Amino acid sequence: MKFTNVTIAKSANILYDGHVTSRSLVFDDGSRKSLGIMLPGEYEFISIHEEIMDIQAGELEVMLPAEDWKKIVAPQTFNIPPNSKFKLKIHSLVDYCVSFIK
Repeated sequence: MKFTNVTIAKSANILYDGHVTSRSLVFDDGSRKSLGIMLPGEYEFISIHEEIMDIQAGELEVMLPAEDWKKIVAPQTFNIPPNSKFKLKIHSLVDYCVSFIK
């Protein structure tokens, strides 16, 4: 996949002592995506907007609100509801792209 006409944030978003990193992309229409890498471990996040997480490489488990753990193996996509807390168990290095839906 290739993106055109984007502005890329120079500074990385670094979370969990560097085990989760990403860079923000802003498109001409104002839409946003984030490209990143997650190292093995367990993490918890909070969404503001609906998110579409596209896993390019790696294996993980996700626990969304009111759901059980679900295995995700690349290439695979899943949706995260807005205003929700979700958990990830990363089993191998994960290359991901998140689209933020307003």
